[in-house]
Amino acid sequence: MTRKQKISIRFFDDREVRAVWDEQNAKWWFSVLDIVALLTGQDDYTKTRNYWKYLKAKLKKENSGLVSATTQLKLLASDGKQYLTDMLDYSGIIALGREFPGKKANRFMDWFSFSDESLDGKSKTKAYALFESSFINSIEVGTTKGLQQIHAYLFGGLYDFAGQIRQKNISKGGFQFAVSRFLGQTLKEIDAMPETTLDEIVNKYVEMNIAHPFMEGNGRSARLWLDLILKKRIQKCVDWSKIGKRDYMNAMMLSPTNDSVLKSLLENALTSKINDREMYMKGIDYSYYYEEND
Repeated sequence: MTRKQKISIRFFDDREVRAVWDEQNAKWWFSVLDIVALLTGQDDYTKTRNYWKYLKAKLKKENSGLVSATTQLKLLASDGKQYLTDMLDYSGIIALGREFPGKKANRFMDWFSFSDESLDGKSKTKAYALFESSFINSIEVGTTKGLQQIHAYLFGGLYDFAGQIRQKNISKGGFQFAVSRFLGQTLKEIDAMPETTLDEIVNKYVEMNIAHPFMEGNGRSARLWLDLILKKRIQKCVDWSKIGKRDYMNAMMLSPTNDSVLKSLLENALTSKINDREMYMKGIDYSYYYEEND
């Protein structure tokens, strides 16, 4: 394992499944306890750990290869410390899932085996790669062009309109985004908006959300765009893990008429860890989670 771990947080039924990237073997290792907790519906850490201990002993007695396939890696716990925890790779998790009969386990298996190959999964992989790429330093900060560059990077090869400003009108949840006929002028006005303070940056972010320049993928692109502005202008970025999905979505819905809730959410989640790899990777996980359908 490399010293700088790439951490991924995936979500199933609003529960976290933590994973660590193994650079040497080019694969993800997943937290066994996270998966046991969600498959048993258990919130108590001690009970989850005891159940896994019982299951592991049972599997060992049955000479299951699952136990020998388990490795231990350090993961951050709720107390802020890192502890060694049992991890399994992709095939190990599939095998573990088979030990849990029932509809929930079947749904989990479908989700787990499909997620990385979905369009969002492929786009998310591109978003991870952006951190390592020199391209991130050439993105124009705070402009429509910069947002187009991000969108083209995330969705190139996945959408034929990647990086292209939409030519059609779109709405979501009854809200009509900027009319396509005037979109060019609207985006020029947004480009000219100041971005020297947090208030100004959030105002600009809200206006860009109202403009919604792409047919799809606006939120994921705009959150990266926002973080690049914050990083350049006030040497901060958002720790997205501090903002719950429902809180974020509600704040965004309110923002066209009242952006104070969004400003408060973002301000309370600001961090100075602007070059921290784990902070970036975690941000991508949450950003993509916000876009998942409930």
